[in-house]
Amino acid sequence: MKSLKELYRIGTGPSSSHTMAPRKAAEQFLQRHTDAAKFRVTLYGSLAATGRGHLTDKVLGEVFQPRSCEIVWVPEAELPLHPNGMHFEALTANGDLIEKWEIYSIGGGALQEPGKTVATTDIYDLNRMDAILQRSIETGESCWEYVSSCEGEEIYPFLNEVWEVMLDSIARGLDHVGVLPGGLGVGRKAQAFYRKASLYGPDFKRNGLLWAYALAVSEENAAGGVIVTAPTCGASGVLPAVLRYLQESLDCSTEDILRALATAGLIGNLVKHNASISGAEVGCQGEIGTACAMAAAAATQLHGGTVRQIEYAAEMGLEHHLGLTCDPVNGLVQIPCIERNAHAASRALSCCHFALLSGGDHKITFDEITVVMKETGQALPSLYRETAGGGIAQAYRQRQQD
Repeated sequence: MKSLKELYRIGTGPSSSHTMAPRKAAEQFLQRHTDAAKFRVTLYGSLAATGRGHLTDKVLGEVFQPRSCEIVWVPEAELPLHPNGMHFEALTANGDLIEKWEIYSIGGGALQEPGKTVATTDIYDLNRMDAILQRSIETGESCWEYVSSCEGEEIYPFLNEVWEVMLDSIARGLDHVGVLPGGLGVGRKAQAFYRKASLYGPDFKRNGLLWAYALAVSEENAAGGVIVTAPTCGASGVLPAVLRYLQESLDCSTEDILRALATAGLIGNLVKHNASISGAEVGCQGEIGTACAMAAAAATQLHGGTVRQIEYAAEMGLEHHLGLTCDPVNGLVQIPCIERNAHAASRALSCCHFALLSGGDHKITFDEITVVMKETGQALPSLYRETAGGGIAQAYRQRQQD
């Protein structure tokens, strides 16, 4: 498995697959063809179906300016490797082809060329949770200590930067008000939730704060603000919300939070390696489900849970999002994405409490549920895998037409 630096990516929203990765691909292609007069980019599958709502054309145009960039949308076709496929073409002033490049956005801001392995080095020698649990039995090390042994202590300055960006995105989201861009008329709610939370009893206050923090990050993402993929832009609000709430309620040190980020990253890495975190490939269960599992594991660690309880909490976080579709209204990362972040944050804490009360014994393992999630995602029709062709997106579209 790769370094956590390949999972936690700092960048602008609203989509790691549709904005961050295409921007990175365009920058690489431009570096190879600085003498080209113009460019053409053909987007396939999910990239084409929801690219306008995700601002894919906007970020591509920004990279290639002042040169022209023609965008060709082909939502009805997919390239062989992944639903998020792209063809980049560099052209002369007369329109002659200089080079055509096939590249894929495979989730979480990562890119993949056909026939090539990702250039980054494998950091982790174990890529299954059962092997990590067995190692823990033999060595007594926790999940975060396994991360430290693989990544080295230099991972912690990086995680500290990740945490600072997460905190900043919460602060900005709580401060900003108004309507989110995109035409759906979705108003920001984070500030109102935060202020109202203090007016109620402890249970209501807990949920109110969790929701406010998750909404704050998700609304910043929807507005194109700077966030951290955890594991994606669309699911970026879950983990920061849980960590911020627990830092306050449990009086956690920064060191505690960074170790929790390490454990959460390990969970996200396992899903990314053995299944997928791409909504276009496996639906929203791969994004929100993984984010919930990451946050549940981090929360259990911060509560003093055992490695077995951490594994159980993560398993529940993923299991109870199985089958979750990715059907964003108008292709925007707003409905139902923003609310899902808030509810997944609450569920992550519930999974943590359940695992702590249970002792950690359970029948279905995290590794097994990861495989099931991948199978379930592949069985979902493309209508429900980030194409906005069915589900909630279709219901909204039909109502607008009636």
